Amino acid sequence: MDYFDFFCQRLAELRTNKGISARDMSLSLGQSESYINKIENKKSLPSMSVFFYICEFLEIHPKDFFDETKRNPYMSKQFNKKFDALPSEQQEHLLFLLGDLLDIQKNKT
Repeated sequence: MDYFDFFCQRLAELRTNKGISARDMSLSLGQSESYINKIENKKSLPSMSVFFYICEFLEIHPKDFFDETKRNPYMSKQFNKKFDALPSEQQEHLLFLLGDLLDIQKNKT
């Protein structure tokens, strides 16, 4: 696996999921307006400290940045918070609903 390519693509994916432009993210991190664009275009990489700021900005844990199984770690985090707040019976209902939705999606493909 080419980790350099993965990092750049993953940053673009997570930023897009959050619905923010590369310019706005760069400025929010206190960097030049082209900072994130340079990373996504494979011209540079952030320092570790800036990587941690990126994760804070995206509201994800650094390990989730590298977890390819999580397409949208921010959304998963939000879902889990709300799911955990439900009583057990409602959690069961929601799990059945998710199963049905996944079966429907599977049958469409």
